[in-house]
Amino acid sequence: MKNPFSKKNNCIQCDAKFSNHEDLVVHVRHEHHKTIVKCQKCGKEFIHEKDRLHHARKEHEEEMRKRSHRNSYPDEYHTQNRVDKFKSRFSDKL
Repeated sequence: MKNPFSKKNNCIQCDAKFSNHEDLVVHVRHEHHKTIVKCQKCGKEFIHEKDRLHHARKEHEEEMRKRSHRNSYPDEYHTQNRVDKFKSRFSDKL
């Protein structure tokens, strides 16, 4: 049986324990006046940026892969293509 009060949902500032992540976020926001970071994709809130990044990598992996895939960008964004175009202006060929 899973412990509803796992260490993941404990406040590190006052040792308060919560059964879910959302209650912990509300507590930290109201009691400790901490800035909360939001996932841009789904709006889920996190206390730490590292937790938001972990969430994004796990839950939004496909979107992140598409964003970072080099072949998804047009040719004019590839560095070598830009260099080649620039160098062609200074060629010895007439």
